[in-house]
This record gives sequence, structure tokens and C-alpha cells, in this order.
Amino acid sequence: MKILLLEDVASGKAKGFLVRQVLAAAAANAGHTVVENAADAEIALVLGANLPNNPQLTGKKVYLTELASAFAAPEQTLSTAVENAADYVTPSESAVSAPSTGGVKNIVAVTACPTGVAHTFMSAEAIEAYAKQQGWNVKVETRGQVGAGNPISAEEVAAADLVFVAADIDVDLSKFDGKLMYRTSTGLALKKTAAEFDKAFKEAKIFTATAQSAVKQEVKTEKKGVYSHLMTGVSHMLPVVVAGGLIIALSFVFGIEAFKEEGTLAAALMQIGGGSAFGLMIPVLSGYIAYSIADRPGLTPGLVGGMLASSIGAGFLGGIISGFLAGYVAKAIADHVKLPPTMNALKPILIIPFIATLVVGLIMIYIVGEPVAWIMRSMTEFLTGMQSGSAIMLGIILGAMMCFDMGGPVNKAAYTFGVGLLASSSYLPMAAVMAAGMVPALGMGLATFLARKKFSASEREGGKASFVLGLCFISEGAIPFAARDPMRVIPSCMAGGALTGALSMLFGAQLMAPHGGIFVLAIPGAIQPVLLYLVAILAGTAVTGFLYAAIKPKEESLV
Repeated sequence: MKILLLEDVASGKAKGFLVRQVLAAAAANAGHTVVENAADAEIALVLGANLPNNPQLTGKKVYLTELASAFAAPEQTLSTAVENAADYVTPSESAVSAPSTGGVKNIVAVTACPTGVAHTFMSAEAIEAYAKQQGWNVKVETRGQVGAGNPISAEEVAAADLVFVAADIDVDLSKFDGKLMYRTSTGLALKKTAAEFDKAFKEAKIFTATAQSAVKQEVKTEKKGVYSHLMTGVSHMLPVVVAGGLIIALSFVFGIEAFKEEGTLAAALMQIGGGSAFGLMIPVLSGYIAYSIADRPGLTPGLVGGMLASSIGAGFLGGIISGFLAGYVAKAIADHVKLPPTMNALKPILIIPFIATLVVGLIMIYIVGEPVAWIMRSMTEFLTGMQSGSAIMLGIILGAMMCFDMGGPVNKAAYTFGVGLLASSSYLPMAAVMAAGMVPALGMGLATFLARKKFSASEREGGKASFVLGLCFISEGAIPFAARDPMRVIPSCMAGGALTGALSMLFGAQLMAPHGGIFVLAIPGAIQPVLLYLVAILAGTAVTGFLYAAIKPKEESLV
């Protein structure tokens, strides 16, 4: 008999795991086979107090039992289940049907973006504003860099008619097991909120946490792929780089070469920031790319591959390669290596980490490492020896990319390039990237001040908020303007960003910390030279602000 073991998530993961192991051993002794997929099962044995709302169980025989009794008498539990299993019936049709068009709807939502800053909170605000306009009850949980904000309680999950997930990275959704769920990106939730909610009520599906790893939930509009995996790694790497960069900058307060004198505070700061924090940068990037692909089993080979990339000199390119390599190797082992049910628990903690780490390590050392290290050395030498002409061209390209989609894939590609080079002590590109990334939001704020009569009262208020976000290096502050008038806003921003990037490279500006905006200036040594860097930002902001103020059409209806 082929048996599928499922546990009620409310019973606790640790307890459920132990009971599953006991039942698997008893099933093997009785000649039964424990299967992982519902499609292969003849009987589903559900451990807990309630049957799950799981469409995969339709047409199957199921038997519900308490965890305590199953743990105390596993053989008897299996025998009883085989004899008394009944056809599966959905516990509550009302719990799985789409919300009615009338009455007050209860909406819970989760937002998360790669950096855990702008898109996370802006999409949350858009969801809240739209839901309140419709008269719905709404609560949005933000998964930012500081963890879960405004967390959704179990009671709120139980009362929810719809779970609306706007996430560009992997997030833990296990507490929404059995609920109607719709998944989209933060960008669409921000820009096309009404359309996404219309789709949500038509296309939402029951989310099954127990089958999440085996049956991937459909992610609307953005398929899980290379970009998403890379951004998961970047989002986890970012705090490490920011902390390390700022601490390195603090060491420069005592002099650019003060850290070379052993036993001094400058040397200690450099050891913390450069030796330790920056030393973790590439392993963390690699580890969490692998984690995004293969979940926890991918983390160990990813970290080790990243450490090898760092020690070999393969840099951030090697870290990216080792991350994807580790993730897909670990996933292949998890999917294709079949073990007896009693040994399945060894796969994530012994077999996958051991084999995947060995394979990734050997490939990095003997195949990938040296060629990529040569590429990184060549790139570093090129950046170090750039003449003014080539430096300006690189600055123009990076600046324009940062302003093209304001937090989208092109923006993130330029940003990742700048951050990655910090590990090779190449600080010029990062300075151009951050300076240009501030321009769109600053420029839109300036435009609303220069041409007040062309903007509505709400747009002028939005301009003030955009200006503040720009100071913080949050390009997304310009998104509301770009969404309303993309054909004028985007070229204006790209023109200003290209100028800022070019000037930053021309002035030889160097930035140690990859985030923080204008406020990084408060730390001596974080940006050099400070005054010329400010000139670059002001010049780009002026071009964007004056250009858009001039080309924006005058609308008589605005007040």
C-alpha cells in the first residue's frame, strides 16, 4: 500500500517530523511504501486535528488521526488507516470558494523585494490604500531587511478571504496553508493594484504549505528564474556590504593608510570591515543564491563555493557562478536521489550537503575558479587604469541604467555590478551607481517645485516625498511619476543619471558603502572627494528636474 503522510501545520513541525519518522519505519516493517507526492498515494494519513483544504487529495482515501496516538501506536494506526480510510471531502467549501462580491472582504497581504526597502513598503502602501478605498478590511505584512513588520496573526489568517502575496524573492508562507492565495510582483502590485486584485479574485488558488517544495506554486507575471535567485542572494548580501563599507570608511578617518600600523584602532576597524565583513560578502551571495534554488540543502555548498571563489580570486562573478552551481546540484540530488523512507531524514543534513559541497568545490578549484579569477583580475586592472574617456563612458552607461526602470531588473543589474566590485577594492563604479540612483527621485521632487502649476496638489505632495526618498538613495520615489508619464519621465531621469554617472567617474569619486544616500556623507572617508561628488548629484538632479518641468504638458484642470 502506498501511503502519503501529512501533518496539520498547527501541530508543530518538530512534533510532526518525529511522528512521520516513526510511522515511516512502521510502514516499512509492514510492507507499505511511504510516498512524497499525493499523485502516487493510495491512502493519505493526516496527522492532526483537522483535514487540510488540499485539492491534491480529491479522489483519494484519507484517514485522520491525532499525533499522540500515532506516535504511541504506529503499527495499529497504520492498520486502522488502511481498513477505515474514507473518500476525501473538502472540510469547508466556504473556506475555499472565492470571496463573494458583496459584503466586507478580509484581505491579508505580504510584500517583499530583493533589498527589503523601497518596493516592499511602497507596494504595501498601494495595497492598503486600494483595499481601504473598496471598503475592505486589510492587513499587510512587510518582509523587509529588519524582518517581518506588522505581522499577521493566526486569527487574521483564519478570517481572511484572500492572501495577496507581492514578492520578488522567496518568503516563508507556511502560515497561510489552506488559504486562497494569489501571487504577483511588488512592481505590479504598486503600479497596477486594481488590475492585480481583479485577477486575484478570479485566479487565486489554494496554497498548500506541505507540498510547497514538491509542487511549486504558480508565481504570476514573473517566473522564478535566474534574476529572482540572484536578487535573493543580493538582498542577503547587502547588509553585510553596507556594514563592512561603513566600518572601512571609519578606519580612513585616521588616515588612508593608518590601518597598516598594527595594534591601532584603524587596523582593528579595517580587520572588522575589510577582513571579516567583506570576507563574508561573496560566500553570503553564493550561499543565498543556492538557498533560493534548493532551499536549505543548497546553503552549505553555496557558502563553501563562495568562500572558494573568494580565496581563489574569482570575486563576485565566481560567487554568482558557485551559487547557481551549488543550488542546481543540490536540487538535482534532492529530486533524483531516492532513499528508503527511514533514511529520508539524512538527505538534507548529510547526503545533499556532502555530495553537493564536494562536487561544487572540485568544479570551482579545477574548472571554474582560475578562468573567472583571470576575468576578475582583468576587469579590476581595466577599471584601475581607465583613462578619462573610458571612465566617463562607463559612468554614462551605469547612470542611465540606474534611471531606466528605477529599482527594476536593469537598475538592479547596474547596482549588483557596483556592489560586486567593492570586494576587489574598486570603488569608482559604486560611487557612480549610487549618485545616479538618487537622481530620479530628486529630479521629480525638483520638477514639482519648478513647475507647480503643471502638477496637481497630490503630485506636489508626492514630489516632496520623492525628494526625501532620493536623498536616501531610493530611486523608486519617482515611480508614481513614471507610471503616469513614462515617455517623458524616464528619458528625463536617464539624461540626469547619465550626466551624474559621467561626472562621478570624471571626478574619480570613490564610495565605500553601497547604500545610505546623502547621509553617508556624515561618515568621514565614506565618499571621496565629497564636494565634487555633491556637484555630480546636483548637476544630474538639475538636468532631470528642469528638463521634465519644461517638457511636461500644461493641464488646465490642475490646481
